[in-house]
Amino acid sequence: MEVIVALAIGVLAGSGVWLVLRPRTFQVVLGLALLSYAVNLFIFATGRLTVDRAPIIREGVPVDPSLYADPVPQALVLTAIVISFATTALFLVLLLVARGLTGTDHVDGREPEDR
Repeated sequence: MEVIVALAIGVLAGSGVWLVLRPRTFQVVLGLALLSYAVNLFIFATGRLTVDRAPIIREGVPVDPSLYADPVPQALVLTAIVISFATTALFLVLLLVARGLTGTDHVDGREPEDR
């Protein structure tokens, strides 16, 4: 399972970096979204991938960290999802404004000249 998660993180991060380096603004926004998904998956995986473990310590049960899931990475990922949604919406609005002002969707604001 760890290999699948590592491959997913690598593919998302690689695709995100490739899209961020593209000349069109919408591709850059998609690349940033993919990078944020890769980071979220990485943070989630740092909390030990466990199945059927309780996230809350109960009274009367000995406190053994291997018996419980770590809720901190889950909370961090939920917060990161909300923040990335808001920044993606902001980037899309900026993309539309830049497109309206410049008439192009290139990152530098102008179409490439013919060679």
